[in-house]
Amino acid sequence: MKQNLKVNLLWLALILAGFVLITVLAGGGILNAFHLQILEEIGINIILAVGLNLIVGFSGQFSLGHAGFMAIGAYAVAIIGTKSPTYPAFFAAMILGAFIAGLVALGVGIPTLRLKGDYLAIATLGVSEIIRILIVNGGEVTNGAAGILSIPGFTSWQMVYFFAVITTLFTLNFLRSPLGRKTLSVREDEIAAESVGVNTTKAKVVAFVFGAVTASIAGALKAGFIGAVVPKDYSFTNTINVLIIVVFGGLGSMTGTIIAAIVLGVLNMLLQEFSSIRMIIYSLALILVMIFRPGGLLGTWELQLSRFLKKDKEVKE
Repeated sequence: MKQNLKVNLLWLALILAGFVLITVLAGGGILNAFHLQILEEIGINIILAVGLNLIVGFSGQFSLGHAGFMAIGAYAVAIIGTKSPTYPAFFAAMILGAFIAGLVALGVGIPTLRLKGDYLAIATLGVSEIIRILIVNGGEVTNGAAGILSIPGFTSWQMVYFFAVITTLFTLNFLRSPLGRKTLSVREDEIAAESVGVNTTKAKVVAFVFGAVTASIAGALKAGFIGAVVPKDYSFTNTINVLIIVVFGGLGSMTGTIIAAIVLGVLNMLLQEFSSIRMIIYSLALILVMIFRPGGLLGTWELQLSRFLKKDKEVKE
């Protein structure tokens, strides 16, 4: 108990230290508006990648429907936020979008998550495209292919930082729960897990719904960050961009996901001046990582502060 308390306090101290550091750097002019925008993008990508890693890396399901759930959260904020440009309305829209995304994921997940591999990927991709087409044909509600513009700038880096921390903590606590352990067992060997009484469909559906909710939250934050939503921004490519972060960091590593989101975000920022060859350099960097680190930057390794506390205790003894 005392060990867990020390670990939690240490994590809390690191989270607060990161927040204070960014605040001081922004206040001192070291981080300008452009840098803070990059930080917001990185934070939103962390939320997206953490949710997708839960589905792909920890439950072993190859889903390509993340962009669709992101669109639900984004359009909930866009529709409600433009009619009632207040923070209570923004958070209400975020909750509504997460609820709808969860319901859609539940309705879709129960039949489709019985599929495996490529079949599941195609099914989830189809769901994402259905959501996007429904938005395109949404008439005055969604403004069709033109999208919705002039969304109030609700999102700030402080808000993104808070939601990135909360999403990561909730995901890690889920993985440490009994249901989370069952989810991991499904990833390792679904047949063996089912043979010892694990409800594999339930474990996969819960992970899928959890990931969909986090994607919706990220979509809501991005809508408030960019100030506009257009259906083409929630296509198959959007899911692939998040999947790249997950694979780059390591399937089954939350630490790797966060580091990958930061590294790729900084890389994109540094390559802004080389717009003509930016995607070439970006793609080359990904190819080199996949050649020399096929399991991603960290593989399945996780940063656990309890290890350091144990080492300190051993040294003292």
